[in-house]
Amino acid sequence: MMTSVDTDLIRVLADPLRLQIVTLLAKETLCTTHLVEETGARQTNLSNHLKVLREAGFVETEPCGRYTYYKVRPDVIASLAGQFADLAESARTAAENKRACP
Repeated sequence: MMTSVDTDLIRVLADPLRLQIVTLLAKETLCTTHLVEETGARQTNLSNHLKVLREAGFVETEPCGRYTYYKVRPDVIASLAGQFADLAESARTAAENKRACP
């Protein structure tokens, strides 16, 4: 049973704008223009965050003419969710494991 969570992935999602982007992309595939409209972020700022999300494996791109569409990778989200589920299962049994004080 795995009891640790990928801290690099958690750091990526710790930024509120990146979490908002992933949340939006979990609902539909969007281009940068859509994401600017939805988040209110500046295009350059948004592009930097999308780069971080791409490099971490959270999103992938799909070229479409002069636009680039972004979509979330559900396998990465599912893997992270599984790590948290394992951690929760470990915590359930932790009450039975009490270390004696010296």
